[in-house]
Amino acid sequence: MADDLGFETLGAYKGSSYETPNLDQLARDGMKFNHCYSTPLCTPSRVQLMTGKYNHRNYIGFGLLDPNEKTFANYLKERGYKTFIAGKWQLLGNAHQQKLAGNRKGTTPEKAGFDDFCLWQIDQRGFRYKNPTLSSKVGSIKYEEKYGPDIFVDRIASFMDENKENPFFIYYPMVLTHDPFVPTPDNEQFKSFDPTTKINDTAYFGEMVHYMDKLVGRIRKKVEDLGIQNNTLLLFVGDNGTDRDVTSIKDGASLKGNKGYTTAADTHVPLIAFWDGKIKKGSINDNLIDFTDFLPTILETATQSKLDSLLTDGHSFYQQLIGGKSEARKWIFCHYEPRWGNFVPRRYVQNAKWKLYENGDFYNLENDLEEQNPLNNDLQADAVKGIHKQFQKVLAKYPRLQ
Repeated sequence: MADDLGFETLGAYKGSSYETPNLDQLARDGMKFNHCYSTPLCTPSRVQLMTGKYNHRNYIGFGLLDPNEKTFANYLKERGYKTFIAGKWQLLGNAHQQKLAGNRKGTTPEKAGFDDFCLWQIDQRGFRYKNPTLSSKVGSIKYEEKYGPDIFVDRIASFMDENKENPFFIYYPMVLTHDPFVPTPDNEQFKSFDPTTKINDTAYFGEMVHYMDKLVGRIRKKVEDLGIQNNTLLLFVGDNGTDRDVTSIKDGASLKGNKGYTTAADTHVPLIAFWDGKIKKGSINDNLIDFTDFLPTILETATQSKLDSLLTDGHSFYQQLIGGKSEARKWIFCHYEPRWGNFVPRRYVQNAKWKLYENGDFYNLENDLEEQNPLNNDLQADAVKGIHKQFQKVLAKYPRLQ
């Protein structure tokens, strides 16, 4: 899962600003989803992804995962899977985040079901890119002159070597492509770059996207080198949209990132699935996918069993991956209450064309992607009335924002 990466950044989604050959090839060799939607910010998305529940059920604060919640790693560990996580944690919370949440603490990776880990920002922050401070079961280490993302993938590869004969689950919440925007090892400036200078220049964003893509390529190659590609599902997704300081070109038009806000420029994310011999090459999936859907999908893929609907808000898309029969979602709900920064809480329901907010604002996304012209007084057509009424019923099912 890439950090702050909207659908417009990949060539597979007709983005032309950056080089993403590995992900573009992954889409050609697997399934590309055209309508996957996240929440607008990292912690809400991660909590939803890991627990399979909407945020009104278990979100306790920014940078925190409720220690009482069961994650996809907990479920798979119970079923005999070896579990590993590398990348960004940021779910235990620092003193400020814990205070904002009523002095509640978040979760450690062990409590969340991971047998082993290599993570940035559990209880030590430091840098995530050059000279990173990373934590594992033996403690925290600062890696001088090293690059955090390379270390994460090295550890992932080692874990795969150690467990190639065992069922395993790896979750890789990447630190790329989140700011600060700084040189990668592919840039000659990397050797002389000093991370303490606080450089944050969007001129480096393109090479960070490219490096992220290269790491995905490394992981796919490792799967194939081990000869387990026919028994391994590889999923790639973005946690939310692109940073607001970044403008990219998609379909020949400019699209500005809108991280933290609820338009498509922040919630429409790439999703690609690869499973050699199981997923038909070049598949295009136009169904709606929500972040609550990942946990039940992963569980059904691993165990051929379905999760009780009381334990998840998600719908498994496992059958969609393998060409089986599956009822597609008719709508996606979002309860966005980050309790962080100046982001305004909002609640809405949508499909690929229509979107209704709790305050009554109603949009045709095909004609108004940036949500500038609400159709509140223009609901004459019967079809429009019908979808509007359906969405109102969905919103009424869930607790209102206070």
